[in-house]
Amino acid sequence: MNDENLNGPEDEKVRDDNQVAGADSAPATGRGESDAADAADESGDLPVISDEELQNLLADAMDASTASDSPATESAEAPNEYLDDLLRVQAEYANYRRRTDREKEELSDQVTARVVKQLLPVVDDLARAEAAGDLGDGTAMQVIASKLLAAIEKLGVEAYGAAGEAFDPRIHEAIAQLPNPAVESETIADVVELGYRIGDVELRPAKVAVFVPAN
Repeated sequence: MNDENLNGPEDEKVRDDNQVAGADSAPATGRGESDAADAADESGDLPVISDEELQNLLADAMDASTASDSPATESAEAPNEYLDDLLRVQAEYANYRRRTDREKEELSDQVTARVVKQLLPVVDDLARAEAAGDLGDGTAMQVIASKLLAAIEKLGVEAYGAAGEAFDPRIHEAIAQLPNPAVESETIADVVELGYRIGDVELRPAKVAVFVPAN
């Protein structure tokens, strides 16, 4: 038996495998060369952009930037709107507090006025008794009168009306007019009954006799 017969079938198989491997490696080499060629082509000259196209691209970019900034601008303006609303509500609340405080004060004066009005005839009697000399110092009536007048004064009651004052028809009630050439305008000649008020609330007008200019 010779060497050719021993190596025949196995050698043919090895040769066939080598041929298959060679066939596979050949296309791979071809593809590598093609890719390299494409890369060389890509590394060549870049596309040329005209000035007009460049300006258009820049304009588009600016528009996109403005659009993206608008939400930030709106979000920055939102706190200012909230602050304005807060200041407006605060001012309205302050006005409401002032108005309610004034109304409470006026209501308190009106309630006090209704009570004090019932006491004014007693105050008038005490004033007449004092003028007549019936309220001597240290007497029981004098002590009572002093306490009553002090209590009324604490409530904010103010008496008004005095001889020589200018006559004001809004707070004075003229029960007599006396012509007098010495006066140039209406002037109180005598107070018949004092007027009283609490703040802006009139309890009663002062009853007075009035000097009027003589013709």
